[in-house]
Amino acid sequence: MSAELTLNNAKIVLENEVISGSVMIRDGKIADISEGSVAGGEDFEGDFLIPGLIELHTDHLEGHYLPRPRVRWNPIAAVLAHDGQIATSGITTVLDALRVGLDEDADITATETRKLADAIENSVKEGRLRADHYFHLRCEVSVPDCLEGFAHFDNDSRVRLASLMDHAPGQRQFVNLETYTYYYQRKLKLSDQEFNAFCEKRIAESARNSAPQRKAISDLCRERGIVLASHDDATLAHVDEAVEQGIHVAEFPTTLEAAAASKQAGLSVLMGAPNVVRGGSHSGNVSARELAEHGYLDILSSDYIPFSLIQSTFFLSEAVDGITLPDAVRLVTKNPAQAVGFDDRGVIEVGKRADLVRVRVDEHIPVVRTVWREGRRVV
Repeated sequence: MSAELTLNNAKIVLENEVISGSVMIRDGKIADISEGSVAGGEDFEGDFLIPGLIELHTDHLEGHYLPRPRVRWNPIAAVLAHDGQIATSGITTVLDALRVGLDEDADITATETRKLADAIENSVKEGRLRADHYFHLRCEVSVPDCLEGFAHFDNDSRVRLASLMDHAPGQRQFVNLETYTYYYQRKLKLSDQEFNAFCEKRIAESARNSAPQRKAISDLCRERGIVLASHDDATLAHVDEAVEQGIHVAEFPTTLEAAAASKQAGLSVLMGAPNVVRGGSHSGNVSARELAEHGYLDILSSDYIPFSLIQSTFFLSEAVDGITLPDAVRLVTKNPAQAVGFDDRGVIEVGKRADLVRVRVDEHIPVVRTVWREGRRVV
């Protein structure tokens, strides 16, 4: 017998409108959508029903594996803790960001990164996870061991996205050296002399490694069908370089100029949901709300706070003129799904996966009440 479930009396957020009605799930897929009330089923009491959120860039996993300096947690336990927070935030598909290329900011080795990836893959195989997990490789192209780290993921089918980034001083996110000094000197607890030596080393590494490793990784990704993202583009020259390298996603452009050029070039512009919630970038770069107001924003990512993804979605529909709730929901469902080639999810539509989230809004904050992945309740 087929497994069926009816979700009734819901405000259903479709691709372009919100209707009051019911959704029938059969064998893990959406079988029917109808307006009005039907008999039986789970009564939503007027709560929202939205597609499961799709997260392309979360740095959240490392915090569970490295909860304190020099402390290592069991990798499977860390994955389960991360997965629980992801799922209860309404995220049903996640690309876990894993470091490739390790600079002085990294308190983790390439072997440990692969160990975390193995823990995810083992947990997928054993059916432990609530969300559907894939990999996003964060490639720090300025450091010497970037290609070596990338090789740890040869022939790994769970890699869906790779981003090319350079966090050297004077580059991209840190064009403003004052911001770089505030962030890194305080974080690494360096004296002025030590920090100057640190900057000189990072600048020299970037000059030596960035261009050849960008090309090498972009070539490998095109061969393997891995979607490419640029990271922290700040100038028109950066966008031109991204287009030349076959980039499809512009992650966290730091200026309005770069975001506009990326959008015009056909790239999907991704910004951080915490930026939306806070009202600006923690690094002093362009505001995600400003990009939304200009029509330059395509995708939101929770980045370092999983719950910010759903929080920013409902916030944007209230705070920015011209952005409806379906518009905002597409930023965290359909658009990221399309960006990385998931054509079976991201919308509430007959035949699509029943990845769904029940949401009630209290005090302007969305409350995730229930989550289904492929029709199975996971929260």
